[in-house]
Amino acid sequence: MRPRLTVITLGVDDLERSLAFYRDGLGLRTKGIVGREFEHGAVAFFDLQHGVKLALWPRADIAHDTGLPLAAPSATELTLGHNVNSREEVDAVTAAAERAGARIAKQPGATFWGGYSGYLQDPDGHLWEIVWNPQWVIED
Repeated sequence: MRPRLTVITLGVDDLERSLAFYRDGLGLRTKGIVGREFEHGAVAFFDLQHGVKLALWPRADIAHDTGLPLAAPSATELTLGHNVNSREEVDAVTAAAERAGARIAKQPGATFWGGYSGYLQDPDGHLWEIVWNPQWVIED
């Protein structure tokens, strides 16, 4: 298998609320909710970098599609990393997310490895690390 990640799908409990958080609160680009005409098909896609998409899909619909039982979510199963180019950018992104309704799980601060990061949770509890790594340059 060639390693290629094209879509990251987050299961959500309230699609409209999550759409508003990512679109209106964080400013991610989207065409809004599509697929409403299909049972279990309503989903929102957001454009990320290099053709990668972030999808929001109701957890109950993911359970239906996979045949797996709907289970309680856990924030510690997965983290999503949003790397930026400075400590100040970590602080700015974290503040914007908090204004949009994110819960700050860990305030930004210096890391043991020489970087600077903090953690926030979206309205469904998905954990995002906002991080500056002095060894990486992030291209816009």
